[in-house]
Amino acid sequence: MTTVPHVVSVQVGREAELPWRGATIETAIVKTPVAGKVEVGVRGLAGDEQAGVPIHGGPEKAICCYPAEHRARWEPLLGKPLKPGGFGENLTLSGIVESDVCIGDIFEIGSACVQVTQPRAPCFKLAARWGVKDLPALMAAEGISGWYLRVVSEGSISAGDELRPAGQSSDVTVAEVMRVTYGSGRDDAAAIRRVIDVDDLAEAWYEALVTLSRGRGIALHAPPEPAQP
Repeated sequence: MTTVPHVVSVQVGREAELPWRGATIETAIVKTPVAGKVEVGVRGLAGDEQAGVPIHGGPEKAICCYPAEHRARWEPLLGKPLKPGGFGENLTLSGIVESDVCIGDIFEIGSACVQVTQPRAPCFKLAARWGVKDLPALMAAEGISGWYLRVVSEGSISAGDELRPAGQSSDVTVAEVMRVTYGSGRDDAAAIRRVIDVDDLAEAWYEALVTLSRGRGIALHAPPEPAQP
């Protein structure tokens, strides 16, 4: 039986300090579940803070999602259960993973409407949170980092809410964006072009891909068609 995509748990967190390499960092990556309906605004969930905006927040990253399906991958590495919110996600989801969701997909969740904007880039703060320095690199290599949502219309979300598809503007999956950014597609100019041509891809991710590609000497513009005789 196929699991209907739904919210397992809703989390919020406050900015706090975590130790990292002999110093401390400011982060709101430690999230804890909240019961009942949580109000959703254009900048995220009520009661949630985002440290280091715009790098770790703002309207294009209003809500962070992570699939519960990946817990089995990480728990042996972490040496303890990965509870909802353990990777700093606002919504722990089930029944949907990176290869199932496309950039620009629109979902109604509870009474809110949201849109997929970009993958969640693996960050050193995950390493600080768990004390596993290789964690971000592994997430990038395996393409299982989760994704971000922008808020199309405000409302409320609670655990148990289904993700109801309400629109699609591309067939470029979050997994594909991860592949061309970190994986086997980094030198695939045609694949990169497909990704950066997606109108609803967050501007920051578009710019990062263009910069990375130029640094690798990849021409992102297709060569002109040969003249017909």
